[in-house]
Amino acid sequence: MPKFDSPPDHARGYADFGGTVGRTSSVSEPWWPAERTAPQGAPNIVVVLIDDMGYSDIGPFGAEIDTPNIDALAARGLRLSNYHTTPVCSPARAALLTGLSPHRAGYGSVANSDPGFPGLRLELADDVLTLPEILRESGYATYAVGKWHLVRDANMGPGRSRDSWPLQRGFDSYYGSLEGLNSFFHPNQLIADNSVVDVDEYPDDYYVTDDLTDRAIRQIKSLRAQDREKPFFLYYAHIAMHGPHQVKDTDLAKYRGRYADGWDTIRQNRFRRQVQDGLFDPGTPIAERNTEPGYDAPPWESLTDDEKQRYQRYQEVYAAMVDSVDQSVGRIVDTLTELGELDNTIIVFTSDNGGTAEGGPVGTRSYFSQFVHGPVPPDWERDVPHDEELIGSSALGVHYPRGWGQASNTPFRFYKGQTFAGGVRVPFVISWPAGLPRAAEDNGIRRQYSYVTDVTPTLLDLAGISTPTERLGRPAQDRDGVSSAPFLLDGAASSAHIEQYAEFGGHRGFYRDGWKLVSLHTDPAQVDDPRWELYDVTADPAETTDLAAEHPDRVAELAQAWEDAAWRNTVFPLYDSPADQVRRRPAEERLSEPVRLLAGTPTLERYRSSRLIAYRDFDVEVELDGWSSEDEGVLVAHGDPQGGYLLYIEDASLHLVVNSYGRFARVSAPLAPGTTDVTLRAVATPTVRWDFTVEATVDGQAAVIAKLPDQFQLIGMAPWTGISVGLDARGPVDPELRERRGVFRFGPSLRSVTYRPGPIRVPASVRRAIDESAEHHAD
Repeated sequence: MPKFDSPPDHARGYADFGGTVGRTSSVSEPWWPAERTAPQGAPNIVVVLIDDMGYSDIGPFGAEIDTPNIDALAARGLRLSNYHTTPVCSPARAALLTGLSPHRAGYGSVANSDPGFPGLRLELADDVLTLPEILRESGYATYAVGKWHLVRDANMGPGRSRDSWPLQRGFDSYYGSLEGLNSFFHPNQLIADNSVVDVDEYPDDYYVTDDLTDRAIRQIKSLRAQDREKPFFLYYAHIAMHGPHQVKDTDLAKYRGRYADGWDTIRQNRFRRQVQDGLFDPGTPIAERNTEPGYDAPPWESLTDDEKQRYQRYQEVYAAMVDSVDQSVGRIVDTLTELGELDNTIIVFTSDNGGTAEGGPVGTRSYFSQFVHGPVPPDWERDVPHDEELIGSSALGVHYPRGWGQASNTPFRFYKGQTFAGGVRVPFVISWPAGLPRAAEDNGIRRQYSYVTDVTPTLLDLAGISTPTERLGRPAQDRDGVSSAPFLLDGAASSAHIEQYAEFGGHRGFYRDGWKLVSLHTDPAQVDDPRWELYDVTADPAETTDLAAEHPDRVAELAQAWEDAAWRNTVFPLYDSPADQVRRRPAEERLSEPVRLLAGTPTLERYRSSRLIAYRDFDVEVELDGWSSEDEGVLVAHGDPQGGYLLYIEDASLHLVVNSYGRFARVSAPLAPGTTDVTLRAVATPTVRWDFTVEATVDGQAAVIAKLPDQFQLIGMAPWTGISVGLDARGPVDPELRERRGVFRFGPSLRSVTYRPGPIRVPASVRRAIDESAEHHAD
């Protein structure tokens, strides 16, 4: 045998090499690092997370909605009847994917603003490990589709930090929406991996749930074509059931006329089924309809016939959307079955928070105008009275009245956003036939307490995966969640999760060993002086009988426990001024600077676009080069059917269309030969209006050619789709024009469009009230 040479001390690049290196290959031994492989027989993991779905909205938890595929998961798996989450979206997603309490993860609220405190960082810190990072390190393929909403809206544009984007947090591939919500027919922006999907117009038969499901199935099939053994983690975070509620006609037809009995009857019927199924004991009280101002739902029988007719339409749409989610689950299950992998796949189905009251007392057919709160003009329309036949279609953005929200949360009180059970107690189904087999005498219901932070440690425990101690060379934060595996495997075992704090927007809660302390926050000035209520949630899970007066010592004990937990979990400071919670980083001011958009620039991201016009004067300068009367098309468009404005040229006339949350105003004027510039000027008023004028420049002389005064400003979450130049991209600002001309591309004579933001005219107090509401509802 030849004697191998040793590299000299000054050689570089060999330190971690496990073979032997000589001067030539014949006297050297090759070496390859071991590939990361999962434990033998490790299960696939699929987490299906629904948005804003209440406790009773699927068959296994009492619903009359057809959910045969979810029913089948529950039949071969387990139902956690005492599973809790956070009151709103981003905190739940952060807690689920990290096992950290939401404030420790940096998500005490929804990922939009950045107030400048640790519990509301709204970006994942470098020392926070995620479930996909752990699984990928352990040999799993990791895929995500759907809603992310763990990125501040200021970081959704090109050139911004991607540290909290899915691929930077452990996923091999991602397809979906970074936003808190989206249109189901015309998403404002979709992301594939780390890039915006360059789409100008969606197909006529497009529906986002189908698109996401197609992508999820392709990911699974592509993996199996390459590697037949590698386990995968699929995180499917549905955009449904968040508003605006929209559904395919084929799904809606099935539910026509099924909700004429109203929400009171639906609640009673659902609760009866819940008791029959063993989710609750006979004699358990159901909460009465919410009656607190701002949360109240009227008796169904007190409504007029017209109200009953319209309100049931909203619930028909909602039920059809749940049905479409169930179909999606079925398609994924069918794929796993076809691959022979269903038995060794852990499937979790749950919701991020409870059903919502965001539709207000009467619902809305103009989704974004509903959330413009504050001292707006008295003629502001929160429900533009569109044809009721359009409810649920791509033409409108709708949401149900809050009476249906409480039906969604049967048998509980309150809604998403509050720390009462209606906001935080949601359905949870887990199925793993090979690893969680059901004994014949086991009804599959687990009543032990569990919390959203327990999902990550439970899945890792079941899969036999250990957790690294570091991330990027830094000690990783320790998890708050605990594994639920012991009581999943043995229904007689106890839960190790015996206490849990809750906080959102000043609402508080604290659970300990069957008792729950809770407060409803109503006055910012009193945020640190809660009025506590106390419930024995073992006997009274719907929180119907306040025992605080009978047990003052227990109230004091649990209040102190909340205080201690709040400090341990980075909850403070509490916000006694709503304006503090919607503060933005000073660096975001540059997003309001003028911008010149060349023809062909991809659609500008929503948040950057909104900073150019919100509450202020603005000019839109269109530069033409060699325009003639033969040239036509859209010059600039900003928005979609939920609200926006556009300028276009057709038949040698200039047209301005302003879509105020679905109510249209139009003006047009002939455009003279030789026009070189067109300027749209918007002058804001303190009463949240705009006065529009249009100027055209010929031979260096500008003249006003059209006026459109006294239009509602587009604020809050509108316009939802960003600015496009030379076409009306994605969702149409003017559906009538889209029907006639498609996206209506302009020709080469369009050079650029420049936005020049002007002074803000709306008072700061009005802006703060509107922005606070928009921040909380864009989740």
